[in-house]
Amino acid sequence: MDRNESNETIEQDIVFGRNSVKEAIKANKPINKIFVSKGAKDGSIKEILRLAKDTRQIIIEVSKSKLDEMCMPYGYKGETGNHQGIVATMAPHEYAQISDMIDLAKKREEAPFIIILDGVTDTNNFGSIIRSSEAMGVHGIVVGKRRSAPVTAAVDKASSGALSNMLIARVPNISNAIKELKDQGVWILATVQGKKSIRQTNMKGALAIVIGSEENGVSRLVKENCDYLAEIPLKGKTDSLNAAVAAAIAIYEKCEQDIK
Repeated sequence: MDRNESNETIEQDIVFGRNSVKEAIKANKPINKIFVSKGAKDGSIKEILRLAKDTRQIIIEVSKSKLDEMCMPYGYKGETGNHQGIVATMAPHEYAQISDMIDLAKKREEAPFIIILDGVTDTNNFGSIIRSSEAMGVHGIVVGKRRSAPVTAAVDKASSGALSNMLIARVPNISNAIKELKDQGVWILATVQGKKSIRQTNMKGALAIVIGSEENGVSRLVKENCDYLAEIPLKGKTDSLNAAVAAAIAIYEKCEQDIK
């Protein structure tokens, strides 16, 4: 049902932006309310509101300034987050278990394909990795509870809504998560410069790819627990890649090898 703007306290767990809100609705995520800017009635907003009404969401018209206020924590240099006229408040993000990822792979009748992020703290990188992973059929992403970006509205926005269709496990210890994956028959590969090229490394079958932070790369203990260390070969003078770009290249190479 539609309501007018109210003075109630607005929940802090949100998704914002048209793609993110649309994907949250389509994925049946636990949405509390949808806030839409007064007068925002163009094509893509109409489509989202139609989906929202079909699924009996609560829709509240508010001023643009109210949406700006809600998204201010996710902006940059004093600018509010780019909400594109629509925000949805959500129940807290429900993290998955590694077993859920293994079960999803079995359901799809595929070998498990997991991404492990070791110290990736940038929300834009995290969101971009989610987007690449979902697009290429990854079954889940594992992140640490410490030294890693948590799932936030900014991460969801950076993923362009792909977060709604991606399992994320947040674990106390990355090395223990690696052991759990190995127990399930998953091989572990870390992207580390100075090693054999990923093009010359067998990435077929059940695999988890570890992506390290831009500042420190993959941590020593995590490297020691991996089965393979391989590099993304570079030809220019630049000696490293953005974490999101490195992840996308590694994911693509794995998918290419699987179909050869």
